[in-house]
Amino acid sequence: MSFLEAIDHLGWVGWLIVAGAILFDLANGWNDASNAIATAVCTRVLKPVTAVLFGAFFNFVGALVSGEVAKTVGKEIADPALLTSATYIAALVAAPLWITLCTWRGLPISCSHSLMGALVGAVIATAGSDALAGAGIKKIVIGVFTSPIIGFLLGMAVVTAVCWICKNWKPRRVTSVFGKLQIVSAAYMAFSHGTGDAQKAMGIITGALMAGGAAGAEWHVPVWVRITCAIAMGVGSMVGGWSVIKTMGSRLSHLETYQGFAAEMGAATTIFVCTSHGIPLSTTHAITGSITGVAAAKGMRRVRWEVGKKILYAWLLTFPVCIVLGFLFSKGFAFILPPMVER
Repeated sequence: MSFLEAIDHLGWVGWLIVAGAILFDLANGWNDASNAIATAVCTRVLKPVTAVLFGAFFNFVGALVSGEVAKTVGKEIADPALLTSATYIAALVAAPLWITLCTWRGLPISCSHSLMGALVGAVIATAGSDALAGAGIKKIVIGVFTSPIIGFLLGMAVVTAVCWICKNWKPRRVTSVFGKLQIVSAAYMAFSHGTGDAQKAMGIITGALMAGGAAGAEWHVPVWVRITCAIAMGVGSMVGGWSVIKTMGSRLSHLETYQGFAAEMGAATTIFVCTSHGIPLSTTHAITGSITGVAAAKGMRRVRWEVGKKILYAWLLTFPVCIVLGFLFSKGFAFILPPMVER
């Protein structure tokens, strides 16, 4: 169905779901813009305004590619047939609320885990814990525990290889070469971010379309859904979360250009591989793990662990807080929204 046909079929709650998905992608781009451009800004390879526009463009392009993560979110966490409009809207209100609160505090929390937690809580409120599908939950758990570890190891491996290759280079040459290469790695990072994070909102909208009978039984993300979410992600990236950029780019560890390149390559590869397999991992986990691995390659004291602790606390709180918020919002919305998306 086209956009107007789908919205007409779903009724006024369809507008709410699409608006909520756009709100999530805006908040996601606002917070996660830092993940793609923080190191490039803080190593002075790109000016802040240029970096934000640069990141927004590649986020947009990445959002139009792939669809495995959207399928995981929209179909594999729970059967859309069991869910209601309150389920989706609750998840789309709870997640941006938590993301915005943490962004104002300068905490680069996981937007992905915020939405996943809120959706899990909303599903439990709507259909009970038995409605949760093992395949989707397994992928979420894999992303939670592997992304920071893989990012750490890849970041350390890339920077170690770079140091070995460039061991006889003069510092000025290293800075010049990797200043240019970091533009490539930042583009790769922004593109990878788009292939994963924009897919979550696509999954929510497409799942709602299936739940409301506005889509067929076969999983397919409509073109208008892809474009809408991609634009929202790009606009959110252009707004940027400057306090988060400062935390990620300089407070966690001071990076040189070659280190920024290594961190972005390690994180982007982690994200791209996982999203290709439908694993909705945290971009924040991947880049933080990679930055930490790059810094640790020069010695564990190079990492500012006190900042890392604050980030860790935000991560630990995200799932339980968003599950509770999703549950409560779903229960509340059930009283004012139709019991099922209008058919």
